[in-house]
Amino acid sequence: AVGARRALQLQELGCREWVVGAELGRAREQLEAFKTQVMQACAPAAVAGAGKALTEQEVIEKVKQISEENQQSQERENHLQEELSSRLSKEKEVSANLEVFEKSLSEFQ
Repeated sequence: AVGARRALQLQELGCREWVVGAELGRAREQLEAFKTQVMQACAPAAVAGAGKALTEQEVIEKVKQISEENQQSQERENHLQEELSSRLSKEKEVSANLEVFEKSLSEFQ
């Protein structure tokens, strides 16, 4: 009875190992598909011309590059927004000074 139980446990472990292996294979396929989707979104030309499996490092580097470019664009946008605000402020100041000058001029006449 103990030997039969042990054989049954070993058989069950073998089945579990096979199931885990199959799940791992599917997970790898899903990862490869995900990497390809990320790269197609990030750099379609690179994926079309590659013709090879992408490494995690290639995907990570491309995502980092896009993230850095996004941050630089955001910083540039913020700088341009500040510059625009400054120019609008100066324009309002000039406009106010012009109104004062025109009022003074009309009073003088």
